Amino acid sequence: MKIETVFQILAVVLAGAAAYFLYTGNRDGAFVAAVLGCVSFLLSIRFQVKARNAIREAERNSEETSN
Repeated sequence: MKIETVFQILAVVLAGAAAYFLYTGNRDGAFVAAVLGCVSFLLSIRFQVKARNAIREAERNSEETSN
């Protein structure tokens, strides 16, 4: 399983936990879960962008060596 998929799943789970905490009236728990969910989501995006950049860099290097 890719690391970005793990972070996306974790973000969804934490969003659900935030909703649960908000429903039960635990605003502090909801805030913490929401913040951690946002961080997890942004980390998943970061890993996706990093992978795309690595692919682009490899393509550039292969083009430069073939010319």
